[in-house]
This record gives sequence, C-alpha cells and structure tokens, in this order.
Amino acid sequence: MPSRLTVVAAVSVAVAVLLPGASPAYAKTGFATPAMGWSSWSVEASTRATYGTSWLTESHVEGAADAVASKLRSAGYRYIDIDSGWNADMSFHGHTDGNGIPDADSTRFPDGMAAVATYVHDEGLLLGLYTTVGLDKGVYDKNAPILGTGCHTQDIAQQPLTATNGWGSSWKIDYGNSCAQAYIDSIVNRFASWGVDLIKVDGTTADNVADIQAWSRAIDRSGRNMWLTTSAWPVPQSIESQLSGYTNDVRIDTDVECYCGTLATWSSSVSARWNDLPNWLAGLSPGYFPDLDSMPISNNSGSAIQDGISSTERQSVMTFWSMASAPLYVGGDVYFLDSGAVSILTNPEVVAVDQSARFPTRITGGTLQKWRKQLPDGSWAVAVYNLGSSSANITVNWGDLGIGGSHPVRDLASRTDLGSFNGSWTATGVPAHGSRLIKVG
Repeated sequence: MPSRLTVVAAVSVAVAVLLPGASPAYAKTGFATPAMGWSSWSVEASTRATYGTSWLTESHVEGAADAVASKLRSAGYRYIDIDSGWNADMSFHGHTDGNGIPDADSTRFPDGMAAVATYVHDEGLLLGLYTTVGLDKGVYDKNAPILGTGCHTQDIAQQPLTATNGWGSSWKIDYGNSCAQAYIDSIVNRFASWGVDLIKVDGTTADNVADIQAWSRAIDRSGRNMWLTTSAWPVPQSIESQLSGYTNDVRIDTDVECYCGTLATWSSSVSARWNDLPNWLAGLSPGYFPDLDSMPISNNSGSAIQDGISSTERQSVMTFWSMASAPLYVGGDVYFLDSGAVSILTNPEVVAVDQSARFPTRITGGTLQKWRKQLPDGSWAVAVYNLGSSSANITVNWGDLGIGGSHPVRDLASRTDLGSFNGSWTATGVPAHGSRLIKVG
C-alpha cells in the first residue's frame, strides 16, 4: 500500500499473508493464518500491586515490544495489542477529539499513538488497538462533526436512543444513514494514519452485526491491511455465521483472566474452553478463526505477576490453542518472560500446528478428551487432554483417524520420535490437567 512503510509491508507479507488469488470476501481483508502476538489486558485485569489499568503506559508497552522482539518474534509473534484504556485517563474516563475519534491519553502515551506505532514497527512488529461497538454516549453528547460530511454524531444515533454493546455504554448507530459509515471510516482512517495493524472491537452483542460490518468495510476502504477481531465474553453464537464474511476472528469464550492477583487460574477460566470450542467448530471457515482469548503463559518464577497456572497447565493451553488454530496472544508482563514460557511458546512444531490454519474435531469429550486434525501434508495432529484430578492413560485408536496399520508417531511438545505403532498409541501417565500432542504420519 502506498501509505505503508516498507518495513511494515515486509513484516505484513511475512506474517499475515493475504489469502492468495482472491478478492476479500464481502468487506473482509483476508489473512491466511492466525495472528500471533501479545495483549495488554491480562495485566490490566489483575489486582496484583503495580498492575491493573494504571499499568497501561507508553513505557510499559514499549518494554513489552522489546521483550516480544527479542524472545518471541523469531517464532512468529508480531502483534503488540494495546487493549482498553489507551484513550482513557488514569481514572479510566475515555476521551475523543473534536470529531469524536478516540485519541491517546497524554498521560499514558505522551508521545502519541503514531510514535508508539513507529517504535513497534522499528522492532519488526505490528500494532493493535482496542475499541468498542456503538456510538459512545460522550461522543453523542458533544455532537461532534463527522469528518468529510455535513453530519454530526447525534445524526447517526438510532432514535429513540437505544443502549447497545455488552455494557450498554453506547448508543445504537443507525447505519441507514450514510454518515454512520463515514464516522466509522473516520476512526479507521485515523488509526491507519498512525500505523495501526489490528483493531479489536469489543462488547459485541447479537444486535451489533451491522457494527462489525461497518468496521470491516472501513478497514478495506482505508487502504491498509488490518486484522479485525470481534470480541465479547463471548460473542453470541447466534451471529457466528453472520460475522464470518467480515471479521478475521471471533471470541468464543469468556475472559481467560481471573481478575485476581495472578493472570488466570485453571478454573477461572482456562478449563472452560475445552467444552466450549466444539459448539463453534461447524461455523468456522478459512480465514475466520476462533479466538480463545490470550494465553496465560509468561512468568511462573521470579518477580512480577504470575500466570496462575502450572507448567503442566501451560503446555495444555499452548497445545489446545494450537490445535484450535486460534490466534496466539501471550498474556502477562512479557518483560519478565521466563525461560519455561519461551520454550513452550516458541516450539516450532507446536506453532506449526496452529499456523496450519486447520480446524480440529473432538473425538471424545468428558474428562479424558481426544482431538484430531489433519495437517496440510496429510499427517494427523492428535491431542489428548486429562481434565481430571489424577493421572490417567489415554489411548488413541488409528480408527479414530480413519487409518489402519502401523504409523510413526512423534511427540510434538517434546520434539521426539516415539517409534511406530500398530493400530493405536497410548499416552501413559498423563497428569491432571496435562496433555500430549503427537503427529501421526
């Protein structure tokens, strides 16, 4: 794109490859593989001292970018996603400019968002920003003029005024008024001018399909390739099929965070995803990925905020997200990323399972779960999970994969060949909350 810096273009081509040989479906810029990066919300959500929403500052974001660049970028992690609060003061009161466009809080980001984007891009990374669906009530009250039109923001609010989004914090937009699309365009064009590469639109309800369509159109009109993530806790499954032509991923579960002194815990709410993902699988399609939220894998030792899950659980998270071909967003204060986290997050054989962009099938549910998906080379990735409280053996029969005879098996998490097995393979002694991930040739 003419407006894109060469370094950003090179990174985008390498990391977020457009689907080959096709125009974007409807209004969606296509990406062939799930996004990978880091998200700020997990540390913002924590009650641990020195964290919470006040943690979100320019220096902390740039420190996170440094850590991702030095420890994770080589494995494919690129996006630095700044979540809620970047345009809010330290009391979390949001603000916008004279045209109703969100602008960076000068206390949190004194150099402005364009400067932050430049910093991130100079690290070979990409920048993501957060927003919400609907017309912010403060923007309605100021009746801001909409750029490029003769309209003001009160003109685009549905009448009678109707609260919308997951918090009821905005007014529903009347997209029958052409100035409504122009308003969303004005926000996205501003983000594009700063160098933003991803937009997360949060608070999506069943009443907000038109909002996501408008954000998608605005991205394509901006002339800049930007990943669009549609978020809620979760997005209502009733609109899954209506969003597939417009967004690059869809949040299928509640927040992973425990809103406590750590990032998460196994029960709040990591474990819920094993039983929630199957409900969404039928509605997924190439370039429309299931967002399982960020992975609480960053620090289980030393200073700073802790993950709140064990090393065994960390590996199960990485395995499950990768089997789902979910976006791989690291949560936590990655400045303190420990060696165990680096090892799990950068394992090329597990990352490749995620980046295959293939979706899985659950073979068996319950406490001892078995999942499969066929990889592009025709082999099978198979994951087993012990969601129970004591160790167990879990057997995978080749008939579950539609194959027979003897086949070589490789443990992808440990990166070791296990030998050839005739008819089946058994994962022995899988610990509580543990997993095994194999490739069957």
